[in-house]
Amino acid sequence: MKKKLNIFLYILIIVSLILPISNIYAEEETQPFDIDAKSALLMDAGTGTILYEKNIHERLAPASITKIMTMLLVMEAIDDGKITLDDQAVVSEEASRMGGTQLYLEPGEVRTVEELMKGVAIRSANDATVALGEHIAGTNELFVQQMNDRAKELGMKDTTFINTNGLDAEGHLTTAHDVALMSRELLKHEEIHRWLTTWMDTVVVGRKKSEQSLVNTNRLIKTYQGANGIKTGYTSTSKHCLSASATRGNSTFIAVVMAAPSSQIRFSGAAKLLDYGFANFSTVKIAQEHDVIGNVKLNKGKKIQLEAVAKDDLNILVKKGKEESVKTEVILPPSVNAPISEGGKVGEIIATLDGKEVGRTDIVSKEDISKASIFDILGRMFSRIMGGIR
Repeated sequence: MKKKLNIFLYILIIVSLILPISNIYAEEETQPFDIDAKSALLMDAGTGTILYEKNIHERLAPASITKIMTMLLVMEAIDDGKITLDDQAVVSEEASRMGGTQLYLEPGEVRTVEELMKGVAIRSANDATVALGEHIAGTNELFVQQMNDRAKELGMKDTTFINTNGLDAEGHLTTAHDVALMSRELLKHEEIHRWLTTWMDTVVVGRKKSEQSLVNTNRLIKTYQGANGIKTGYTSTSKHCLSASATRGNSTFIAVVMAAPSSQIRFSGAAKLLDYGFANFSTVKIAQEHDVIGNVKLNKGKKIQLEAVAKDDLNILVKKGKEESVKTEVILPPSVNAPISEGGKVGEIIATLDGKEVGRTDIVSKEDISKASIFDILGRMFSRIMGGIR
């Protein structure tokens, strides 16, 4: 009996030691506040670091925040030279029949890509969205496939697009995490900010050339300091959704709220997330893609030196007050041998925080530089001789 009692006391001691540890972990996992929505997320746009999460991998109907991917593909098509803002897009019968929010485009009507992008980014027009997709891919179905392909490339593992505009459709689902990924990618395109930050504008549509007023569906553009995007969404299935972004100083944060019970709550929730980011974190910009870092001597090349640039953006996220603790080391050799290709690595930038590495990016050649020919070498020798004679 005494032996059993000792065993029981031993178990009680073990349990008493484990319980405080479990409580500590539970406290660490507790969010600093709650957002009244099924899913919510705060991401640092510069580094992709997630600073707040609530059910961020739960697959939900996204409504019109779907259009973030549509706008991204449009901007990438412009950057690739496939289309221009002045392109004339013909509105199809299918595009004109889209329900919900629209520009009331007519079949056969011709509008520029820029006019359609205004309609998508500011008013969230479903007909303009379909017209853009058809202009880029030829058909709506092919454009949806492009959307899904791009989602995979961005690591949006829980997303399936069924249409371009977010109207309710079975299986049309994404997550707060995936919305943040495509939002971050869209914000890299400077041109898109023209429309994302426009509060009011007009567009002329229809055969009768009627002027329509456009008012941004994202009211944070008007009410939140530094707001610069991105997209609202609502259907009876999705409830109220929002991907919001704001920039202050070097910091840009993305707040995603999905399935909020009201429009007011989605905006206040996003503002709360952004406030949390700006109050507690800061982004230190070390280098931007294509920034010139220095010049490196080139041995036996057609040029005597190459321009060395940063391969990618390098941003470091720190707690407020730790900005000065970030140190940078630039590693460049005194010379490299030709030939060297554009993007060829010649060095590195390394960032440290309190002595620990927190990020790095390559330094690369800005251009292709071939090896010098015998005539190049003789020409240089002749120039030096003539220069010495003078």
